[in-house]
Amino acid sequence: MNSDIVDLRSFYASLLGRIAERSITMALSSVWTSLSRERLVGLGYTLPWLDRFGTDADRVFAFMPGTQGAVKWPQNGPSATVLVFDEELPLVDSSIDRVLLVHSLEHAENPRETLNEIWRVLAPSGRVVIVVPNRRGMWARFEHTPFGTGRPFSRGQLNELLREANFTPAAWADGLFFPPSKRRWMLRFHSLLERAGRRLWPIFSGVIVVDAQKRLYQGVPVAQRASRRVFVPVLSPQGAATRSLRGGAGPDAKRR
Repeated sequence: MNSDIVDLRSFYASLLGRIAERSITMALSSVWTSLSRERLVGLGYTLPWLDRFGTDADRVFAFMPGTQGAVKWPQNGPSATVLVFDEELPLVDSSIDRVLLVHSLEHAENPRETLNEIWRVLAPSGRVVIVVPNRRGMWARFEHTPFGTGRPFSRGQLNELLREANFTPAAWADGLFFPPSKRRWMLRFHSLLERAGRRLWPIFSGVIVVDAQKRLYQGVPVAQRASRRVFVPVLSPQGAATRSLRGGAGPDAKRR
C-alpha cells in the first residue's frame, strides 16, 4: 500500500507528524554535510526537510512519484514540483549534487533501478541521503502513519542495496524512538523516550537514515530499456467511438 499526497500532508499537519518531523530532522542533521551552492533534489515527500536543508542550495526541486501525487511547492514563488517516474528522472547525466529520499524507496517498484537512476543523475562527487522505515522498529508495524506502508528495510539490506548500485555508505543515523501513539498524554513524554531510545534500544528505531556517496571506480554496464510509464493528464479529453443512428454502422463501415 502506498501513501498518497493527501495522507502525507494530513499526517505531517498532525501533532504526531510534527514530532516525527523533528525527530527525523535531528537524524538528518547528524549526517548532512554542508555543500556550497549545491543542486538538491528531493524524491518522494520531502517538503518539510527541503524547507530546512535547502535554504543555502543553488537549485532545489521536489520530485514526487506519480503513484503518490504532487502539490505545489514552494507556496510563494514559481513552483519547483515535478511529477516523475522514479526510474526515469527528467534530468541529464551528472547534473545534481545531492538527492534526498523520504517516503520513496520503500514504495519503489524496483529499488535497485531507482538507485541506479539516482546514480546516473548525480555528479561525480554526488551524495544520496535516504530515510526508510526500520524493519525492526515499531513504526513499521502500524499503518496509521506513512512509515507503516511500503517495504521496510534493515540496515544490512539497505547497505547491500546501496553497494550493488555503486554507492558507498558514509554515515548512518536513526530516528523515531518513541512509540507512534496518537494519545496526547503519551506524546508528552516523546522527548524522554527519544533520548532513552537512542541509548537503550537503538536497533528498534522507527527509521534508518544513511548518507552515501556515488562510487566511480567500478564499471557500470549500460543497458537500454523501454519506458514502462506513460503519464496521462487526468483532465485530458479522451476519444470515444461513434456510431451512426441509422443501422448502427459507424462512418467507416462499408457501403452496400
